[in-house]
Amino acid sequence: MSPSLHSTLDVLDVIIIGSGIGGLVTATQLAAKGAEVLVLERYLIPGGSSGYFERQGYKFDVGASMIFGFGAQGTTNLLTRALNTVKVSQETIIDPVQVHYHLPNKLDLKVERVYEKFLQNLIAYFPHEEAGIRRFYDECWKVFHCLNSIELLSLEERGYLLRTFLQHPLACLGLVKYLPQNVGDVARRYIKDQELLKFIDIECYSWSVVSADLTPMINAGMVFSDRHYGGVNYPKGGVGTIAQKLVEGLEKAGGKIQYQARVTKILTEQGKAVGVQLANGKVYRGKRIVSNATQWDTFTKLLPGDKIPNNEKKWQQSYKKSPSFLSLHMGVEAAVLPDGTECHHIILEDWQQMTAPGGTLFVSIPTLLDPDLAPKGYHIIHAFTPDWIDNWQGLSASEYEAKKEAAAGEVIDRLEKIFPGLDAGLDYLEVGTPRTHQRFLGREDGTYGPIPRRKLRGLLGMPFNRTAIPGLYCVGDSTFPGQGLNAVAFSGFACAHRIAIDLGF
Repeated sequence: MSPSLHSTLDVLDVIIIGSGIGGLVTATQLAAKGAEVLVLERYLIPGGSSGYFERQGYKFDVGASMIFGFGAQGTTNLLTRALNTVKVSQETIIDPVQVHYHLPNKLDLKVERVYEKFLQNLIAYFPHEEAGIRRFYDECWKVFHCLNSIELLSLEERGYLLRTFLQHPLACLGLVKYLPQNVGDVARRYIKDQELLKFIDIECYSWSVVSADLTPMINAGMVFSDRHYGGVNYPKGGVGTIAQKLVEGLEKAGGKIQYQARVTKILTEQGKAVGVQLANGKVYRGKRIVSNATQWDTFTKLLPGDKIPNNEKKWQQSYKKSPSFLSLHMGVEAAVLPDGTECHHIILEDWQQMTAPGGTLFVSIPTLLDPDLAPKGYHIIHAFTPDWIDNWQGLSASEYEAKKEAAAGEVIDRLEKIFPGLDAGLDYLEVGTPRTHQRFLGREDGTYGPIPRRKLRGLLGMPFNRTAIPGLYCVGDSTFPGQGLNAVAFSGFACAHRIAIDLGF
């Protein structure tokens, strides 16, 4: 008997593949509306790349710890809103500096939470560009104020679009204006200094993994402004607690999550998605199926190869996989960090290497905000740099370990210039490669989402939640508006709203 026929008797309202933040926000929003929701997670804990792992008294974040979306006001505080929907809350710790840049030509700059302080720091390096700096970042605020005045739901629902336009016509027209624009074009209207434009590039690259010319202005407006509005806030207990809280809220609202439940197939009947099959052969049927896997995993692994819709093939011609990362999770003696060290750092020695593998080095030291994540007298340093899985394939076990050790040594040498004595003060080290990211996160090539292959018109090329296959939706960083926890939370709100309308909730 075919797996699509041999199934459980219940037909659930919604089945969600994967418990990343996008999937969990979709699940909690729908469960709160009364939908019967089941989340299927391949791993032992929720969160995906927003998860955690514990070693020898250290609690490490899997991914980055620069978290937006926990503000108290406006509508862009999507993580706060998602938790509130299912009546749970998350204690957070304010980070007074978003990032400390260590850049070429001794450009050593802190992005302070206070907007005017940040501007003054930047103007001190580029006094001749004061007017341009203010005009560019003020333009980002225009985008943010448009976003922050409307409820962020599904752009695929006409009723919502009409309601929102009637309530906030100026904000909507503002967003329509910025949708096709990229940051680089806007920055060059106001700024001529080439090094300052390179700084705008790394401002974008730090979260979009592409230069300003390829970064949508809508996304930049959100990030460059919200760091001074809702701010960067670290979740007490580590980033993994966000997913745990959402699961707690999901279960309170009557939804379910099942771990070690690896979906291997999305089942279709007469071209419509009707269920999923697990690696153990078990089948679940649902009225709506949501994939929180990447677009590549969804359409080339979970669906038969001949079922890839044409619009999906076209999308893959416009976008490619972003790189994965080489990650070092370190436990170090507290004395290694000088007084006044900030939580987040970005290190780049040569502008030409910004987008190259191993070029830009990202550093996160969450124990400066939450000391309970490490044994007393120690800190966590998480250092990571973009890398491609191809650089790690075809190696024997011993070659793989040797290459990891060499790569870790190079990263530690770079960190030593900012934190002298780090190597001698190292208590614990774990190295992860793109292969590690692929294995544990179930993301093809360990990618962290799509990036444009060439210059595109802002966000207009990004897929939304509905797909060409009836009954199948996608959520997460492969969909509008892209990468980052707050962005995938937006995707989750939009997906849940669209499904709720479709199911009549």
